[in-house]
Amino acid sequence: MKRIPLSKRALALLAVAIPLLSLFVYVALRSGPLAPVAVVVHSVEKEAITPALFGIGTVEARYTYKIGPTVPGRIQSLQAHVGDTVHAGQELGEMDSVDLEERMRSQQSTQKRVAAQLEEATARANYAQTQATRYEKLWQAQVTSEEIFLTKQQESHIAQAALRAAHEELARVRAEYEALLAQQKNLKLLAPVDGLIVARNADPGTTLVAGQAALEMIDPHSLWIHARFDQRNANGLAPNLAAQIALRSQGETMRNGYVSRVEPVADAITEEKLAKIVFDSLPDPLPPLGELSEVTIALTALPAAQVVPNAAIQRSDGKIGVWKLENGDLHFAPIELGASDLHGKVQVQSGLEVGDQIVVYSEKPLHSRSRIRVVKTLPGVSP
Repeated sequence: MKRIPLSKRALALLAVAIPLLSLFVYVALRSGPLAPVAVVVHSVEKEAITPALFGIGTVEARYTYKIGPTVPGRIQSLQAHVGDTVHAGQELGEMDSVDLEERMRSQQSTQKRVAAQLEEATARANYAQTQATRYEKLWQAQVTSEEIFLTKQQESHIAQAALRAAHEELARVRAEYEALLAQQKNLKLLAPVDGLIVARNADPGTTLVAGQAALEMIDPHSLWIHARFDQRNANGLAPNLAAQIALRSQGETMRNGYVSRVEPVADAITEEKLAKIVFDSLPDPLPPLGELSEVTIALTALPAAQVVPNAAIQRSDGKIGVWKLENGDLHFAPIELGASDLHGKVQVQSGLEVGDQIVVYSEKPLHSRSRIRVVKTLPGVSP
């Protein structure tokens, strides 16, 4: 068989093509789609972690007081304004009496009239009793008839009944007058405790119904955080646990507090557990009601167990696990997770042993046939 002679031009092209092809293969294997994936690995360790709960809450007041009239009326004056600090018993405003004074004068007149009727009934009763006693003696002396004696006794009983009715009527009238006096006292809007005015719902001249609040005040010493925690992670939440509170208006400043109580009713819509968090000492200045805050609660420390970084946990084919290195080969190891802390560490209850090498970070998604290259760090990823 004859060999086909190669021209100088063909040789020159081969001399150029072969290095280019080699360079292409090299680039494809080093930095192209066939290049190994850079990964950061970590050895499984056994250590104790302290789980913690993280929740979002709002500032609320434990004690809120709504100050208003006990009867319908019109506001005559209102001295308190939002933001004012008031003291127990301080007069904050006054309601217009409308016809209260006329009703009191009428009641006083009724009281005098009933008192006069009582006086007359007393005189009648005394006179009837005297007559009954006199005719009893006359009947015993056989000077008068039994019929007259019984008539006088009946008159005495009627007079005594009228006297009792007069006493009851006077007591009723006096009670009504006392009620009007109480209404008159209630015309003054007084602060029930030392506190802070947080709302003014009406102005002088406004007509209010009974029970409608003209002012709202709080006890600033009763401020607490109404916090919400994910129910799935809230196991162990209990009263008296220490808490760290970060108010949005005060940046990263952390304040100490504790769990005052865990609400017996959870939020079924958001699937959150509710708790009240109390400050160890009140912030200065006081945060406004409704301000958002972040709450961190440290739970009881757990016994030492296998721990992996949260970043290593992946999901593959509906299973939760990690990418594990064994003799240079990569395969997915399903695991059963336990508790976690806020530092990104998660306990593994089964599926890994101490010393196992697992992938924490990778520059691309992994699969069982991925070629990998172990590095210390990846650009843009915090170790």
